[in-house]
Amino acid sequence: MKTKVKELRTAANLTQQQLAERVHVSSRTIISIEKGQYSPSLMLAYRMAEVFGVTVEELCCLKENRELEDQKYDPL
Repeated sequence: MKTKVKELRTAANLTQQQLAERVHVSSRTIISIEKGQYSPSLMLAYRMAEVFGVTVEELCCLKENRELEDQKYDPL
């Protein structure tokens, strides 16, 4: 799943470790989310959204991700 975690984190001048500490996960989790290898749980997405002052929908690019997923099931 695509997210805006990396761009929001860098804009906030936070390291991966600093963000990880704020949301109570390991830096490896943040790295995996930024690479698109791991989708955050709803609670983790909520915590990160709070840190950045955005909605979960914006953080997780939900509209865009839904459209991409919909194309898999209904390619027109």
